[in-house]
Amino acid sequence: MHSSTSNSEQRHPQRLTAADRPGEAQPVPERPVPDRPFGRMLLAALAIAAALFGAWEWHWRSLGAGPSYRDDEALWAIQRRRIDHGEGNATVLAGASRTFFDVQLPVWEQVAGRRPIQLALDGTSPIAIVEDLADDPHFTGRLLVGIAPDIFFTGFEFEEGRPQYTRKESPSQRVGKWLSMHTIEPTFAFYDDDFALFTVLRRQPWPDRPGRPQRLHVRKLQVIDADRNSYMWDRIEADAAYRDLVRRTWAQNFDPKPTDAKQLAEAARTRDEQIERMARAVGKLRARGVFVVFVREMSAGAYLDYENRAFPRAQTWDVLLAKTGAPGIFYADYPQLSNFDLPEWSHMSKSSAQAYTAELVRLLERNYPQAGPW
Repeated sequence: MHSSTSNSEQRHPQRLTAADRPGEAQPVPERPVPDRPFGRMLLAALAIAAALFGAWEWHWRSLGAGPSYRDDEALWAIQRRRIDHGEGNATVLAGASRTFFDVQLPVWEQVAGRRPIQLALDGTSPIAIVEDLADDPHFTGRLLVGIAPDIFFTGFEFEEGRPQYTRKESPSQRVGKWLSMHTIEPTFAFYDDDFALFTVLRRQPWPDRPGRPQRLHVRKLQVIDADRNSYMWDRIEADAAYRDLVRRTWAQNFDPKPTDAKQLAEAARTRDEQIERMARAVGKLRARGVFVVFVREMSAGAYLDYENRAFPRAQTWDVLLAKTGAPGIFYADYPQLSNFDLPEWSHMSKSSAQAYTAELVRLLERNYPQAGPW
């Protein structure tokens, strides 16, 4: 009768190691591969993965989402490089998300005959972009700078570093973006930062940490085309609960104007610093023959109340125009720019943005013909 030990050794042959053969050349250890249906296992794994991907895609499409290009550093860099590659005389748009949402490039092209270059960034002061253009002798066209008071006069930069990325982008990063833009981005709705699994998990109603209440994070707001034309996601118009969520997200920042002397002095210092930086950049651009115009885009509801309270026009917009010497268009001064639908108080619906763009271009052509073709 065989012992249990010998039975175990037969089922699991002892694996020899280098320690078992001192002084001998060491062969490559061998490990028996079990006989398994690996082909069928691979097919089953692929089928499960495809089912999970399909379910995730179906979920977001059922909520009204569709494919959209990712507005990352690489997409912005593609547009920025156009200026250095033969389109230096173009009209360029800089600003924050209102300039990004509310100016529709196809409509601009229909009215003016030329498509502008969109360099505006969500939640980001345009000052760094204007300074970058001021230092680039290739740019000789026209510059429209959108002013969102709570972004520009505080120097807030959610998407900082885009000009630096453009100069340092590696060939592999360019190839990666090209592949993404020609395969994944125009095909899948789930390929959006807001729909990433860990992002979804983070925004679940977890218990608050002591002294650290959870803040609402900005959700998906827009659809983006390959040339960075951007417009409001129609769910914000159609879904009242989602629209209210966006409004509550903005309202987190509508704090009363500070009364502490130190806070007031710091806010004033930051505001003046932003204006001075813009004045220096605009001076460089105008010396090179670039026409610069500022545009204060429309806001509404509680957002407008907050901006009027925290950033009075006389202390911000009027000072900016006086210091830079550049002309400006304040939406409230023009009835044709003041009657549009802003579902969540800060950005126009797609149809309103299209109508607004047409009116804005006509106004620019009428008021500033000396700038050349817009």
